[in-house]
Amino acid sequence: MPMKSSGAGSLNEVNRFEGGASWIPFPEEEMQRASHAVATEAGLVVVDPVDVPDLDDWLADLAEDTGADGVAGVAVLLDRHKRDSAAVANRHEVPVGVPSWMSGVTGDLDARTTDLEDLVADTSYEVRRVIDNPFWQEAGMYDAEAEVLVLPEVFGTVDYYCAPGETLGVHPMLRFTPPKKLKRLEVDRLLVGHGEGIADDADDLMRTALRKATTNAPGLYINTLKNAIF
Repeated sequence: MPMKSSGAGSLNEVNRFEGGASWIPFPEEEMQRASHAVATEAGLVVVDPVDVPDLDDWLADLAEDTGADGVAGVAVLLDRHKRDSAAVANRHEVPVGVPSWMSGVTGDLDARTTDLEDLVADTSYEVRRVIDNPFWQEAGMYDAEAEVLVLPEVFGTVDYYCAPGETLGVHPMLRFTPPKKLKRLEVDRLLVGHGEGIADDADDLMRTALRKATTNAPGLYINTLKNAIF
C-alpha cells in the first residue's frame, strides 16, 4: 500500500450528511487523503480539495441536495494542504479562503484569495485557530449549531494515526503536544483530512483521543515500526 498515490484518482464519496459530504480520491493509499464540501448560507465551501474527474458535477449535485447556492469558495485549513485548491477555485470562479494568520500559502496559489473568515462571514461556520507555530499552522471550521467540526490534521481515522484500540487518533507528531483546547467543543460530526469522519458523538472520541494521546503513543510508534519492517 503506497503512502501517497498519484494520478487522476476517483470520486469515492464518504461522510454524506444533510450538511455536506467528503471524498477520498485514493482509498488504497495509506494516507487516505480526504476532501470535503460543506453547505453554508453562502453556498458550498470546498475544503482542502484533491481534484478528481467529475468533481464539478458531483459538487453541483451536492449543492442541489443540500440547498446550497453553488460553490461559494475553497478553503485551505492547513498550511501544507494547498493541494488542488487553486484549480478547483478557478474553475468555479470563486476565491480560495486562507486564514489571515496562516503564512506561506497565498503566495503559492495561482488563484484569487481572501481571508477565510470573510468567506464564511454571515454563515453558521466560524474559523478556529488550532495550531499556529513556525512548523505547523492549522485551522478548523466549526458550526456550533449543527455541532460539525472540519479539522484537517490533528485527528485521523487511518491506521498510521491510531494506536491499538483507537478509532480516532491524534497525529503521530502531536502525541506529546496535542491541542487540548479542542476538548471544550461540542462536536457531533467530525470531518478529518485523513480517513473517513466520525458521524456521531465525535466529541467523546476527541476527548478520549486527546486524553490518551501521550500514553498511547508507544503503541502507535511500535505498530508503525513493525509495519515499516514487515
